[in-house]
Amino acid sequence: MNRMMTVFRQIWATPDLRQKILYTLGLLLIFRVAAHITVPGANMQQVKFIMENSGQTGALSVFSLLTGGAMERFSIVLMGLTPYINASIIMQLMAVVMPSIENLKKEGEAGQKKINQYTRLLTVPLAFLQSYGMMFLVNSFSPVPIIDVTDPMVIVPAMLIVTAGSVFLMWLGELITERGIGNGISLIIFAGIVATVPTQIGGALQATTPAVFAGLTIGLILLTVFIVYVSEAERRVPIIYANKKSGLQQKSFLPMKINMAGMIPIIFAVSLLSMPSIAGQFMVGSSNEMIANLGTWFQQYVNPASPSVWYNIVYAVLIYAFTFFYVQLVYEPAKVADNIQKRGGFIPGYRPGSETVNLLGGISERLTFWGALFLAFVAVAPLPFERMMSGGTGAVTLFISGAGLIIVVSVVLDLIRRINARLVMQDYDKI
Repeated sequence: MNRMMTVFRQIWATPDLRQKILYTLGLLLIFRVAAHITVPGANMQQVKFIMENSGQTGALSVFSLLTGGAMERFSIVLMGLTPYINASIIMQLMAVVMPSIENLKKEGEAGQKKINQYTRLLTVPLAFLQSYGMMFLVNSFSPVPIIDVTDPMVIVPAMLIVTAGSVFLMWLGELITERGIGNGISLIIFAGIVATVPTQIGGALQATTPAVFAGLTIGLILLTVFIVYVSEAERRVPIIYANKKSGLQQKSFLPMKINMAGMIPIIFAVSLLSMPSIAGQFMVGSSNEMIANLGTWFQQYVNPASPSVWYNIVYAVLIYAFTFFYVQLVYEPAKVADNIQKRGGFIPGYRPGSETVNLLGGISERLTFWGALFLAFVAVAPLPFERMMSGGTGAVTLFISGAGLIIVVSVVLDLIRRINARLVMQDYDKI
């Protein structure tokens, strides 16, 4: 406790760090205020009705991971950062199939700025189209329309407002990244997840027995410890740097984490896995029997409201595939090996060049194999645990999902590292 208070005093005594933290908290507060502003013209009585209906709420619960309660209030940030995440996924895929985008990645910081600009521009039309689908989907759960999607004078302004809400969140995230501390997009998602925890705990206290509540708490603590342990685990590759002036050798190491992809594959998988249940909602009303049956199958077997074996399999496979895909995009063994060689370093027993590249590539693949299994396990494991705790009904849930917990832990660990780095820099400046 004394050590923690000492760290807090150090943070507060560092003007630059204090300013960045207060700036970040201020923008997150603005996000939470925006999440309580309702879209004009929405029938909030019907929104409250469908959210109080447990069966209907479950079908929409997948979006709570990214919106932090904005869905329940039919807020102007109704879609959260989902359009931006989808735009990022599309740009990542385009970098694989389009040489021009791939060349931009090779241009370094300037190329990344252009890719980020393209992602922002793509977010706007995606948000506009998704806003209609979202409002149509929510309407389909209510016997009385929440908002009139057939009247252009009503639905078009509402779509523009919701689109502006998503763009506003994207802007807040970039401001946090540039002037605050931490990754702004991740912090907004983190704030949305954490904002729902008190409600989840209150619901669990009312709906469960003390024994079940204690079991959920213990399970959540154990899962958190496991996530922190694996997230901080790393393979240390030994490196020797030769000092030409003194002729001495300096030993160091290259840290390679098991979970090199972080929380990105989880966000990608959640975003994509929401699409079948949404599509199914549209398809069940089709006059074509085959399409209607396919929509029914989506709702029965690929629905986050009642995760079936098929849902868990698809969820785990998506996370596993996205982990390998993302690591292949962001980790370049050739570039790392080249940087080591330029600094006069080498890995003992391996020649600079292709041997070092092959070694780093092999280590990366093996670590990614276990890292992908870790992410898939943590995302899926809580689902059967919740069914066991509820006696097979699935009515009892953890206070925060496995996917949400990975995001929360990743963001907190990243913040701790950034704050510690700032404190160390402050100490060096004093010297």
